[in-house]
Amino acid sequence: MAQNASWQDIAASKRAALAESIPPEWRIPKDIFPPEDQLDVTTFPEGSAWFTKRELDITSRTAPDLLVSLRLGMMSSVEVTKAFCKRASAAHQLTNCLSETLFPRALERAAALDAHLRKHGKTMGPLHGLPVSLKDNFNIIGLDSTVGFVSWVNDPATYNSTLVDMLQAAGAVLYCKTNVPTAMMIAETVNNTFGRTVNPLNRSTTSGGSSGGESALIAFGGSCLGVGTDIGGSLRIPAACTGIFTLRPSFGRFTTQRAKSGLGGQEAVNSVNGPMGRALEDIALFSKVIVDAEPWKQDPKMLPIPWRRVEQRQTLKLAVMYDDGMVTPTPPVQRALRETVEKLKKAGHEIIEWDNKLHERGLTILGQFFLADGGKSVKAILDPVEEPFRSEMEAYSKCTELGVHDMWQLHLERTNWVKEYLDQWNSVGDLDGILCPTTPFATTPNGNFKHVGYTGVFNILDYSCVSFPTGLNVDKAVDRYPEDDWKPPPIDASEVAQIAGSVRAEYDADVVHGMPISLQLVAQRLEEEKVLMMTSVVLEALKA
Repeated sequence: MAQNASWQDIAASKRAALAESIPPEWRIPKDIFPPEDQLDVTTFPEGSAWFTKRELDITSRTAPDLLVSLRLGMMSSVEVTKAFCKRASAAHQLTNCLSETLFPRALERAAALDAHLRKHGKTMGPLHGLPVSLKDNFNIIGLDSTVGFVSWVNDPATYNSTLVDMLQAAGAVLYCKTNVPTAMMIAETVNNTFGRTVNPLNRSTTSGGSSGGESALIAFGGSCLGVGTDIGGSLRIPAACTGIFTLRPSFGRFTTQRAKSGLGGQEAVNSVNGPMGRALEDIALFSKVIVDAEPWKQDPKMLPIPWRRVEQRQTLKLAVMYDDGMVTPTPPVQRALRETVEKLKKAGHEIIEWDNKLHERGLTILGQFFLADGGKSVKAILDPVEEPFRSEMEAYSKCTELGVHDMWQLHLERTNWVKEYLDQWNSVGDLDGILCPTTPFATTPNGNFKHVGYTGVFNILDYSCVSFPTGLNVDKAVDRYPEDDWKPPPIDASEVAQIAGSVRAEYDADVVHGMPISLQLVAQRLEEEKVLMMTSVVLEALKA
């Protein structure tokens, strides 16, 4: 690439290199390639006859199930890795979900793990031979971590993120990295380097962001266990858009050390990483493995809290937040919440209603922290190649930098607000958690995602959260707004009111018909084990 190449040329070259990294045998034949107007491509692997029965069997299993087969020698890591590499390749061709491939390196690693098992009769760790996908910002030696920025293309990492070393020590096989939005600060996955990642369940809709490459890959079956990050909903939003599971842990449980960021040094709101998978047991597996590896011995910011056993509860006391006081959820999410509450009550759980009075102030504080540097961090990364701000990040191009004194005052406001929220929680008495929407939508058409209030507030609080699919899907016959005299807010209405109006006006039940509907379960800070247990209890009630 010429020294003075334009940002467009650099991006095009990177996309071409990524496409070329997919071996010819894993490129979908033209005669069976789904047409552009086929929206649901999750049916392709089974319907195309391009995947063998063995490959379909491997890529449909949960991580714990695969690990048993790998440990017993019923499957080799090489064949499991090949199956996921092939399915990930197909996922990328149909959804644009990858940012880097490690296929040759992954197969070499898998072969070494198979040889070790044959020679010694034992595995190399709790994730022995299991393919694991990673969000783009995790550094792997020799690979880019562009985080969507063109100026970070062809700048390969010279060190691994701490989590990468931990996963490899546990026996995992790392085989691909997944696409993110610019700076990981957009609730959809789109950037000027790789373009837009779409939802494999309906390619006219978003897979969410910023871990939207991961969610698309997992929903397609190209990964059984992936790792994303979350600073305002970046795990939970994409999980909800694609109907998969995720855990947003509190800071201090899973290490983020030596990962890349578009807002490097911003620690007023800590980014965390967490697992994404198609089953709750995938999430629980990752969580225990990582904490059992004692990350506090490698990362000074981690807390020395071993993984704790939590007894399964017969009954829970849950507060339900039907809306956050800013944006009312769309009809399918309202219905899912109502039906879930009914089933929980029927199962004997105690349900009260949560007062949303503190949420708008919390979301305002979150936004002020993200823009506190006046957009300088993002601009400094865009400038070397004259890459423009994307329209989704317009706020970063127009904000004013806070001075040190003002930033300290904002810290004080945050601390007081967090205490108010804790006091409200404690005032209820023996409250186990909050049940609420993950987003106002099941998903939205590409480019239409608005409002991160249901997730971002819990980042300020640093509470442990799980987003989970309810098993319900959007039904265009019933999930419609009532015929009433609703009118859009006036032009001079507040920004929040304008967003609420847009969410209602732009909702189209026909577009999102059939899409999965997710909800969010929230526990207090550092209660990862408890929120996973509570999610399993809620799922049992939903099945009943």
